[in-house]
Order: sequence, then C-alpha cells, then structure tokens
Amino acid sequence: MDRLLSVWMFIGRHKYLITTLVFGVIIGFLDENSIIRRMRYTQEINTLNREIGKYRKEYEEYTKRLHELVTDPGAIERIAREKYRMKKPDEDIYVFENE
Repeated sequence: MDRLLSVWMFIGRHKYLITTLVFGVIIGFLDENSIIRRMRYTQEINTLNREIGKYRKEYEEYTKRLHELVTDPGAIERIAREKYRMKKPDEDIYVFENE
C-alpha cells in the first residue's frame, strides 16, 4: 500500500510531464498521422516524383520519334534497316558487332 501511495504521489507531482510524454508518444508513434508515417509518405512522394520525371522524359523522347516518323518518309526505312536488319531484295547486309 505504501508503494502505491508513493507512485500516486510521483504521478501527482509530475502530472504535466507525464501528460506531455504520453501525448508525444501518441502523436509520434501511435496516431494515424504519426511522424513516422509522415516521413514514409514524404519518401514515397519523392520516389514517385522521380519516376514521374523519368516517364516524362521517355514520353518526350517517344513523341519526338513519332513526330519524326510522321514527317520524314525515310525515317521508317532507316529504322527498319538499323533495328530489324531489313534489306531490299538486291542488297547484302554485313553486321559488325563490338565486343
């Protein structure tokens, strides 16, 4: 009983400190909008923004290629020759590979 009374006296003397610590633990770790979750969300947002930038660059590159294919009739032939190694019936193709 004496021990319970001493704990109660300690709580009575330090009630504001204990309340502040409990509030800090709830806000920092247990709450739905805790600091830890906010830091994870910020990190995820940054990762997604980098991906958006990467895909935006790819989109611009592919848009440029598409515009080139639409406007330049020789572009289709050039791509067919370079990528797919197509040839005209009377041509020979020599492929050099760098090691």
